[in-house]
Amino acid sequence: KKETGMKDTNRKCIVTGNVIDKSGLLRFTVTPDRLVVPDFKKKLPGKGIYVTNSRRLLQKAIEKNLFAKAAKQKAKVAPELDLMVEQLLRKHALDAVSLARKAGVLVTGLEKVLEAIKKDKVAFVSEAKDAGDDGHQRIVLAARELEIFRLFDIEELDTALNKVNTVHAAFLKGEMAKMVHNEFNKLADFL
Repeated sequence: KKETGMKDTNRKCIVTGNVIDKSGLLRFTVTPDRLVVPDFKKKLPGKGIYVTNSRRLLQKAIEKNLFAKAAKQKAKVAPELDLMVEQLLRKHALDAVSLARKAGVLVTGLEKVLEAIKKDKVAFVSEAKDAGDDGHQRIVLAARELEIFRLFDIEELDTALNKVNTVHAAFLKGEMAKMVHNEFNKLADFL
């Protein structure tokens, strides 16, 4: 039995039937005109419909018309819903990168990142997907147990950071890094 004031954060995935914490799920709702839309911030009216955070499972929900079954009404799903979800998750992750920069907990540039790693200040590293092999090898050797995310290309990182040629970024240990790490994991899990 739950203690008073404790909220149940578990929800059931409409594809797998598994009941898991909402943090591992994507939330959707059906609009009054019966369109299925992502509602990750839980701002839209309507009952939440949850799918485990995975492109494959989202595609299965679309193919098997599981949104309509869960909503107990007709529901239209845009054929590009999975792309829309990826774009939203990508935007949230890049917004988190921008916030980290503004908070001063982000180091960019290969040499500065390597120096921060050496001083044990780094929670994790982001490396552009289109990074060169030489820089990649140096980061891998230095990072050892640190997680290295390769989710964005140089252009995406440049836009998020308002910089030019951002290939490597290190997120310094702290609460902000945990928030960014969470957003990165959401995107990585979906992909």
